[in-house]
Amino acid sequence: MNDTPVAVPTTLVEITLDGEAVRVPKGSTILDACRREGIDTPTLCWAENLTPVNVCRVCVVEVEGSRVLVPSCSRPVEDGMVIATDSERVRTSRRMVYELLASSVEMDRADREVHEWMEHYGARPERMGKRSEIATVAQPVKVQDDLYVRDYERCILCYKCVEACGDDAQQTFAIATAGRGFDAHISTEHDVTLPDSACVYCGNCIGVCPTGALTFKTEHDMRLAGTWDEDIQEVTTTVCSFCGVGCNLELHTQDDRIVKVTSPSDHSVTHGHLCIKGRFGWQQHAHS
Repeated sequence: MNDTPVAVPTTLVEITLDGEAVRVPKGSTILDACRREGIDTPTLCWAENLTPVNVCRVCVVEVEGSRVLVPSCSRPVEDGMVIATDSERVRTSRRMVYELLASSVEMDRADREVHEWMEHYGARPERMGKRSEIATVAQPVKVQDDLYVRDYERCILCYKCVEACGDDAQQTFAIATAGRGFDAHISTEHDVTLPDSACVYCGNCIGVCPTGALTFKTEHDMRLAGTWDEDIQEVTTTVCSFCGVGCNLELHTQDDRIVKVTSPSDHSVTHGHLCIKGRFGWQQHAHS
C-alpha cells in the first residue's frame, strides 16, 4: 500500500495582468500574482512576514470596473479580473505618494529601492513645499539606551514596527499609534521612555523599518562620525549560538567588525524576527 501523501490540488483562477492572460492560485493577492509573473511593484508598508495594513498606497494598481485604484498587497485576485500595473493613472498616483512622503519626512536613509522607485517615477518632492517647515522633521532623535535609537523625523507611519511588536511577531505591544490625523505618531504607552515601556529589545521593529526611523545605536553613532559605509560592508549568514532554536543571522561587518545583525525574512525558523540575544548579543562579545 502506498502511504505517500498526496497534495490537495491547487485551484487556479485566470486573470489578465498587463494584457497577458495568466493563471494564479486562488487566494493569491494581486501583488503575489505580480511577483509570480516577474512584474516589479513598489511597496513600503508591506512585508512578506507581516499582515498587510494598506496605508502607504505605493503598490496600487488599476482594476477594470473599480472606481478607485486598489492596493495590490491585500486585494485577492478574482477570476476574470483585468489588472493594469503600469498605466498612466497608476504611475501618477505612485509618484504623488512618494512626493508627499518625501516632502514631509527625511528619506535620505530609506531603503535603496525606495530611492530607485522615486527616480523611476520622476518624483519631485520639492513641488509639495519646503520640508524644513514641516513639524515632523523638527523632532530630536530619541537615544535612550545603547541598543537602538528612534528617529521619528524619518517615520512615514507605515505601521510595520507596530505589527512586528504586536500580533505578527513579538506579542509585546510596546508601541502603537498615538494621536489622530496630522498628530498621529508612533509612541510607547503614555509616551514613557523605552526602558520604562514593555519593550523587550528584540529589535524586530528595526528589522522591518524601511526608512531608518528605527536603527541600531552602532549605525547611528557611525553615521554621526561619518564612518558608516554600506558599500564596503559584507553580509555573512550564520546560525545563532545562544540557544538551540536555530535562528539564522545575517552579520553585517565593516572593517572586520560587526556593525549590525539582521535575519532573512524567508527563513523557516525566524521569518526575519529575532530575540534580544540574536539581534544584539554580539555587542556583549564586542565589549567583553
